[in-house]
Amino acid sequence: MKDRSAASRIGVMIYEGVEPIDIGGTVGVLAMARRILPALDIAVVAERAGPVTLAAGLVVMAPFAFETAPACDVTIVCGGPGWRAQVRNAAALAFLQGRPRGTIASVCTGALIVAAAGLLDNRAATTRRQAVGSELDAPIDLLKTDAVDCSAVSATVVDSGVVTGGGVSLAIDTTLYLLGRLYGEDVSAEVARIIEYDRAYAANRGVLPIVVTAS
Repeated sequence: MKDRSAASRIGVMIYEGVEPIDIGGTVGVLAMARRILPALDIAVVAERAGPVTLAAGLVVMAPFAFETAPACDVTIVCGGPGWRAQVRNAAALAFLQGRPRGTIASVCTGALIVAAAGLLDNRAATTRRQAVGSELDAPIDLLKTDAVDCSAVSATVVDSGVVTGGGVSLAIDTTLYLLGRLYGEDVSAEVARIIEYDRAYAANRGVLPIVVTAS
C-alpha cells in the first residue's frame, strides 16, 4: 500500500467511439483525486497520440501513443461502442498483452477488449449487464464466449488480478476501487466524499457487490 505522498501513474486507454461518461468516470475522478494525491500522474493513451473522437462527437487529445506510453501502476481500458472495432485491432490487443498482467483494468465494455487480448481467460470478470439500442446480446453474456472459461459476474467491480468494472457510471466506482487498492480504502472513501459520490458508492455496493478473487 502506498503512502499518499508516493508517486503513481494511472493510464487510461481510449479509442474512437469511447463513451464520454467513461472519461468522466476515470480521468475526471483521477483529476479530483490529485487534490489529496499530488504525486498521482494520469497518462491518457491511444493508438496514436493526438485527437480522438469519442461517441457523440466529443474530441479529446491523447498525449501518448501505444508505442510511447509510459509504465503505469494501472492501465484502465475504457468502454463505448467503439469496442467492436478494438477487439479486432491487433495494435490495441498487443499493447494490452505487453503490459504486466496485474496492472490491467477496464470499465464497462472495455472488458471485452481485455477479453479479446486473452487476459480474462480462466478469470472472473464483469462488464455492462444490459443490452442497449440495437445490441442483440448484453455485453456480460459476451464475456462467456469471448474469453476461455471466464466466469461472468454481476458486480460493481471484480478483482481477479485483472480488475473489471460494471457498466457506464460504474466507471466511477471502479476508479475509486483502484485508488483504494493503490493507497488504501481511506483514500478511496475520501475521494468519494470530495466528488460527493460517497452515498452512491455505498449504495451501489449494497446492490451489486465488489468481488475479489485475486490472492
